[in-house]
Amino acid sequence: MRRRVLAATVSALAVAVIMLGIPLAVAVVQIIRDDALRDLESRASTAARALDVRYQSGESITEENVNSFVSRTPGSPSYIQVTLPDGTVVTGGEEPSPAYSESYATESGIRVLAYISWWDVFWQGARMIALVVASGTVAIVAGIAMAVWQANRLAAPLVYLAASAEQLGSGQVRPRLEATGIEEIDMVADELARSADRMAARLATERQFAADASHQLRTPLTALTMRLEEITFMTDQAEVREEAERSLEQVERLVGVVDELLGRSRRALGSGTELVQLDEVFEQQREEWSGPFHQAGRTLVIEPTHSTVFATPGGLAQVLATLIENSLKHGGGVTRVVARESGQNHAVVIEVGDQGDGVPEDLAGRIFEREVTSGKGTGLGLALARDLVTADGGRLELAQRVPAMFAVFLQGVPRMVDLEEIVPHGRAVDPRRRRR
Repeated sequence: MRRRVLAATVSALAVAVIMLGIPLAVAVVQIIRDDALRDLESRASTAARALDVRYQSGESITEENVNSFVSRTPGSPSYIQVTLPDGTVVTGGEEPSPAYSESYATESGIRVLAYISWWDVFWQGARMIALVVASGTVAIVAGIAMAVWQANRLAAPLVYLAASAEQLGSGQVRPRLEATGIEEIDMVADELARSADRMAARLATERQFAADASHQLRTPLTALTMRLEEITFMTDQAEVREEAERSLEQVERLVGVVDELLGRSRRALGSGTELVQLDEVFEQQREEWSGPFHQAGRTLVIEPTHSTVFATPGGLAQVLATLIENSLKHGGGVTRVVARESGQNHAVVIEVGDQGDGVPEDLAGRIFEREVTSGKGTGLGLALARDLVTADGGRLELAQRVPAMFAVFLQGVPRMVDLEEIVPHGRAVDPRRRRR
């Protein structure tokens, strides 16, 4: 949207300047030319009348008299030709080329022809055209500055809304948004706030239901477990004891299923996605893995970054730790961790690569499947890492097979406005916080 506002404003200004500037420049040049010719005609008539008075008084007209009407000032006659009634021609000044000329004849027969340099008129028009161009440039620059301000004013609350909607979608109810003064955006913000209230009520109800279900299910299952254990210890019949033990196993399995279902419900209701400063996570990984790489004779390079992403702090730390550890075990050479922006949707990609032999071709297509390994691990690390990234709304891919490079794609935050102003509810990740 920011680019569209800028493009629309610049286009409108360009059309306005072209539609108004070109006719204005042509009109200014024409006015300057007409004024110069009128002024030249006036000077020619003035010179003719003055020389006519001198001629009628019996005085001779010399070249010195004619030169008195010639001037070197730009825009003034630089050459005058006087034709007397007897046909004598007297000139003054230097004839320009090219030139504009105007003539005037008196009743006594004196004819004065005055010349002005064409270049003098041209440069006067050029200066006015330059003034028009400068004014148009200033108008365009001022319009761009206004467009940038207006685009930022419109984009900032929209990014705020996007961040709030993302948090709302991940299960974290956000407080009401402040009014921006833009009616349409405030309407969306109000509706988002009402949706947050409704979702908060639903989440509270579901959490209460999960707690009640946990209590109501655990109590009879615990009692049943104790009863079956009591039967197992008290009976002397092998068949009864065997059936009791099998029933006990089924009850324990049922308890495990209930715990797993409740755990999934809690994770779905209360996602841990938040704003994470990548440089803090990178620093924590650098401190943890620099020692093992040094002991192995390898080099770990983690380039600094100022990116901010939406992720689960502990989950992101676990994913990076898994990728770095895999590079240490299976890779070779320098391991490099780099974060960069990807695409136009403010996505951030974290690349972890080394200079080793890469991923075997037969494993490349199944590298994220559980229990798939080259023989030096359990095959669960990458599968778990991919699940953690997917839970945060991102994706983990094998970007390059030889040498191996893994890419973690996450949703970033635009840099065009201050982060604390757009999403003041975000929290920076604790560098020491990590789930292993």
